[in-house]
Amino acid sequence: LVMLGGDQSVKSGLLKKAVGSRDVRMASPERIKIVTGYAVGSIPPFHWQPEGFRSLLEVSLLVETELGVGAGTWGHEIIISPEDLIQAARAEVVTLVPS
Repeated sequence: LVMLGGDQSVKSGLLKKAVGSRDVRMASPERIKIVTGYAVGSIPPFHWQPEGFRSLLEVSLLVETELGVGAGTWGHEIIISPEDLIQAARAEVVTLVPS
């Protein structure tokens, strides 16, 4: 799971470095629904991941006081601090967007 700002785009080289693999590609909406149980745009960042699932948080989001994340239903969101999000999602903070 990659978490970044809605106005940001991942640089593939940075994602590959963070993941530790050159074999990285975007999952289809159908595959995302199968794996997470949620539709794209509504995926909550915690409480559904199987053991060993990795969540990555873009480092630039740490300057925000609050973040809006998916709540499981399109159009609804959870407001959470970056620190609480990291803990709840067991997220790794990484650089995914060029500065």
